[in-house]
Amino acid sequence: MVEYANDKILTETLKAMSDTTRRALLTQLCQQGPSRVTDLADYYDMSLNAISKHIKVLEKAELVTRRTIGRTHLIEANLERLSMVDDWFKQLKSIWEIRLDKLDEIMEKGES
Repeated sequence: MVEYANDKILTETLKAMSDTTRRALLTQLCQQGPSRVTDLADYYDMSLNAISKHIKVLEKAELVTRRTIGRTHLIEANLERLSMVDDWFKQLKSIWEIRLDKLDEIMEKGES
């Protein structure tokens, strides 16, 4: 079973990733690397205010980090947080593999 602290983090992470725009932002940041907030707003044809709201949700879930250099804000994906989601999916996959193995055993016994 997943520990309570990790379960809460996983829930916050999945909630933040539930929005299409935030998933697209996260995908772009993973693929392209750190980006300026203004470049992200231009790319998605959104206002700075709208893109900032999405970034704040991702920051709160610790899916992205912000680095400020002068007046420039660079946003970068936090891959460590994403690995938690990957680990959870791996756990689900292993559960289904165990169930399928058990089903194979039952089917083999039925054929004998």
